[in-house]
Amino acid sequence: VLPAPPSAESGAEVRATPRGARFAGAYEGEDGGKRRKRDRAADDGRRLAREAAERAAARHAAQEAVARLGRLRAEGRSGEAHVVLYEAAVWPAARLPVLADELERAGLGADVSTLLWETACLPPAQLAAAAGALFAADREADGEGLLRQSVSRPVPEVAHTAKALLAAGAPRRAAFLLEALVRARTPEDAARAAAEDPATLVPLLLDAAAGVSSSAHHDLAHALRTARLPGVPGLA
Repeated sequence: VLPAPPSAESGAEVRATPRGARFAGAYEGEDGGKRRKRDRAADDGRRLAREAAERAAARHAAQEAVARLGRLRAEGRSGEAHVVLYEAAVWPAARLPVLADELERAGLGADVSTLLWETACLPPAQLAAAAGALFAADREADGEGLLRQSVSRPVPEVAHTAKALLAAGAPRRAAFLLEALVRARTPEDAARAAAEDPATLVPLLLDAAAGVSSSAHHDLAHALRTARLPGVPGLA
């Protein structure tokens, strides 16, 4: 005896349930959507908790350093006080503006300048991160002061700091640094900086020099041509 053919209703049920890999996830339903929302909320909660813990740790470390610094200053132990600032300069970049805030709150605002001076000696990537943290914390004058101080370093290091700022998505800060370099150093120094990455830095340095003066632009272009760096207008 042959089995009865499937009824119209059973056929409809079969057709209403798509199968195969291409339908995977298409019908996961309301429970799946709720589960995704719960997962996102949990991820956001963990991120916020982690950020709050980092802020609390930064504030605690800054307060401890300021208390120690204040005691040393009161006792006239200036050398040891300087060591506190030297050690703090290598903290994670996000802690720098927090420490500057705490120094000012404790009446030790003069030590912010020393802190920035020490920070200006950091390797280029760390220096760029520190400047970025200051700008992000609305301490723009300190961020610009830090970059301005850093142009006294060997020019290859200044070039790599500019590149680190560009990589961090801060082209205006890189332009500020290069303009400070043009103002503070000789055209030959600026050309040596450009030699670290001519394709990137030659046009940026020429723009920076043009922002200083026409004579600065002329002198830098001459130094770049003398160094025979690619990308310089008029170079054969």
